[in-house]
Amino acid sequence: MSQAAPIKTVPFENVPFRRFHLHVGSSACGGQFADGFELGIIGLAVALAAIPLKLDAIWMGLLGGAALAGLFFGSLVSGVIVDRIGRRKIFAYDMLFAAVISASQFFVTDAWQLLILRFALGTVLGFDYVVSKALLTELSPIRFRGRLLSIMAIAWVAGYAFSYVVGFFLRDLGPDAWRFMLIVSAGPATMIFIFRLGVPESPLWLIKKGRVEEAEKIVLAKLGEGVILPASVAQVRKTGGEWAELFSKKWRKNTAIGGIFYACQVVPYFALGTFLPKIFEALHVSDKYLGGLAYNIFLLLGAVIGTIVVDRILRRTFLIGTFVMGAGVLAVLAAGVLGSTGVVVSFALFALILSASANLEFIYPPELFPTHLRGTGVGFAVAVSRFGSAVSTFLLPTVVQNFGIQAALAACVVVLLIGAITSYLWAPETSNMKLAEMQ
Repeated sequence: MSQAAPIKTVPFENVPFRRFHLHVGSSACGGQFADGFELGIIGLAVALAAIPLKLDAIWMGLLGGAALAGLFFGSLVSGVIVDRIGRRKIFAYDMLFAAVISASQFFVTDAWQLLILRFALGTVLGFDYVVSKALLTELSPIRFRGRLLSIMAIAWVAGYAFSYVVGFFLRDLGPDAWRFMLIVSAGPATMIFIFRLGVPESPLWLIKKGRVEEAEKIVLAKLGEGVILPASVAQVRKTGGEWAELFSKKWRKNTAIGGIFYACQVVPYFALGTFLPKIFEALHVSDKYLGGLAYNIFLLLGAVIGTIVVDRILRRTFLIGTFVMGAGVLAVLAAGVLGSTGVVVSFALFALILSASANLEFIYPPELFPTHLRGTGVGFAVAVSRFGSAVSTFLLPTVVQNFGIQAALAACVVVLLIGAITSYLWAPETSNMKLAEMQ
């Protein structure tokens, strides 16, 4: 009688790609699509709501930056919560709250009501930014982690670009067109909420909490027999990530670069992208809607290119190089020497570069921190970035109005150069890093 062949064992972070990983990745990417759509649609909606809601430059800036301010608050608060109570509960239900808030925007009658809803929506999205990155990072095999997290970047840009397409086709529906733009965003969030309900808790987080049996059951059910959880993470920590540890000598440089690089990428991204039709108008582009469509197409193309190359280039090289190239393109635009076609082409190239580099926003911050600090660290990085983008989005209409578009573009060039310099000085290399080795 022949004996059964021994079960082949494989470390948790080296398991082959399974259908389970596809489900988790799709769930996280779907949330990013919804997030991008929610944030992208406000630019066109605010432009159309200016007359019915009596919006001046300050109100337009407030409404454009409200969700980003909410993202700052939500990310800052959620990091510690995600590290203490776990990933799954927040991951499963935050899209339901986003759908309800999105639908409520249809019924506003005053600017202050929309301001409150946009801030609340941003807060929910801030939770999702943190928990999606933490959970997908911890559930992904190391060989596929970069690509899976990069696809989140594609999904976000796809949602952001698709919002422009939807807004483009809804803009002629009459005085309430802006309401339809905002309520449509409830659709993606609702669908993703349903899809996420089957995603389990992170086994790495469970082990950090001493719940080893629960972690083993999840691994057995989702990945099968023979998967070995890393012994190096099997230490019980009674508390989640602590702010004191985040800013300790061991982690403070990672904490700083996580916030700085992220902020320097998204400040021009949101400041320019949110008010793109107004910027094209200030630069005398003949067809601002066609220019915006080209910009968003190249955003999506850049995200795809970034996904292809992100695991083939060292993280530091990718980060520093795209900062320098983006600053160069914006510097040409700030010089004011281009005609209408040149402006559109240059903005499309800028979108391509910035969107490709945005892949690192989904990969790099989770790799900077160990499991017990990952939620808190990612939350801090996202919060810093959203604070910067909220302030810049609020200020952009006023800067353009009082100092001109060239001044606004020059300020974005300075931000990108700061990102390049700080990344050169402080950014660690995290390619092929094993999460279990971070303690």
